[in-house]
Amino acid sequence: MFDSAEIGHRIDRATYKAEAPALRAALLDAQYELLRRGTRAVVILINRVDGAGRSETVNTLNAWMDPRHIRTEAFGAMTDEDRRWPEMWRFWQVLPPKGRIGILFGSWYTDPILARVEGRDSRDHFAHRLERIRQFERMLAAEGVVLVKFWFHLSRQAAKARLKALASDPRTAWRIGPQEKAHLKRYDDFIEASDEALRKTSLGEAPWIVIEGSDEAYRHLTAGRHLLSVLRHAVAPASPVAPQGPLPASVIEAPGDDVTLLKAQDYGRRLTHERYERLLERWQGRLNGLSRDPRLRSRSLVVVFEGMDAAGKGSTIRRLTAAWDARFYRVVPVAAPNENERAQPYLWRFWRYIPPHGRAVIFDRSWYGRVLVERAEGFCADADWMRAYGEINAYEEELTEAGVIIVKFWLAITPQEQLRRFREREATPHKQFKITPEDWRNRNKWPQYERAVQDMVDRTSTRVAPWHLVASDDKLWSRIEVLRTLCRRIEQALEQGIPAKRRL
Repeated sequence: MFDSAEIGHRIDRATYKAEAPALRAALLDAQYELLRRGTRAVVILINRVDGAGRSETVNTLNAWMDPRHIRTEAFGAMTDEDRRWPEMWRFWQVLPPKGRIGILFGSWYTDPILARVEGRDSRDHFAHRLERIRQFERMLAAEGVVLVKFWFHLSRQAAKARLKALASDPRTAWRIGPQEKAHLKRYDDFIEASDEALRKTSLGEAPWIVIEGSDEAYRHLTAGRHLLSVLRHAVAPASPVAPQGPLPASVIEAPGDDVTLLKAQDYGRRLTHERYERLLERWQGRLNGLSRDPRLRSRSLVVVFEGMDAAGKGSTIRRLTAAWDARFYRVVPVAAPNENERAQPYLWRFWRYIPPHGRAVIFDRSWYGRVLVERAEGFCADADWMRAYGEINAYEEELTEAGVIIVKFWLAITPQEQLRRFREREATPHKQFKITPEDWRNRNKWPQYERAVQDMVDRTSTRVAPWHLVASDDKLWSRIEVLRTLCRRIEQALEQGIPAKRRL
């Protein structure tokens, strides 16, 4: 792709001085319109050959626009601290909300390219990481994030001359260290890896813009012109979209199919209180021991609970946490997204809570809300929940490859048992807070939710993160089943060791 850069192209100072003020004013207007509309976020990726002028260009963009509404972050190769979390975790933390602009020095491309050049990644693993990036960028684009990907390029001769000039000037010599000199010696290796990365990730939704970086005026105006075009497109009025209502029954329910995973569960299993207490002590003890297993220091644990209202998620979670040191875990209850969360891509609010190595997080409801409540209630467009299956699978695969142990539970109850529990809550003063008009309304849509659960399990029960359906008409039996399953899944994961792709 680097032959697309106009090598040696220059803009004279008179042209720059004539055009820059108008471009600056237009960029500022477009930025404020983006902020006013608040419907799209813009993320600018800045990657480069060393010495190609990325810092000066970013400084210029910040000067031309209002830096109060721009978040600029720098990223290099992953450190040991970064590896305590999944690879994309650090980037999710800095995504700008709708209406704002984010500038990333380096990006999710930096570590893959460095690892390939330095021999830390095989060619197959490099290709795998690039595919992960493609999936990530497609998801961002589908969520309304506008990606602007700049690569600032220099020829070997130009890069050598640029680094020499910087090193000889006392004001800029600090910018040239052993790393920059080492990179210049491996210029051809960097170009080979970078060219492969750019060619495989220049998507229709997020193409690469290669800018020859030897001339400052050309570099600034070219980046500014392209960014202005992108911002104007991002704030252009969209075609009116009709409000999305609940899906028709023909889409949600499979005609003539009366057998579902939920109906097929055995709801008759029971435990006496005496046997329950014995088993509870046994499995809580085992779970406690696993939380202190030395092998878990290089792994983390994510437990997901989903289920119909009143299925016993809360009481089951309390039996898990009773077995653990409070410093080991965090419980995250998930409700409807707030204003800040709606300003970000859907998965953003869940990425924030992914634990580092040696820790656990329990989600009381989770990212599956998009294919459950949002689908059944018509809170998102059909295309959004339909694409969510693939995005969720990719998300969970990435977590697993980073050493996260994912255990997912669906607590299943019958409509009759749910009705009994609803009435019990209404009649018990200390349980009345648990029952709301929304619970009764959701109950009226049982068939739609049942079908959504069927599709969810069919499409997201994978080898790395299978679903565990637990019949919960008897809470005593279901609590023990969850504890037993969780212990066995953790033991199995620890015995298998770190996922192979992570070791490449």
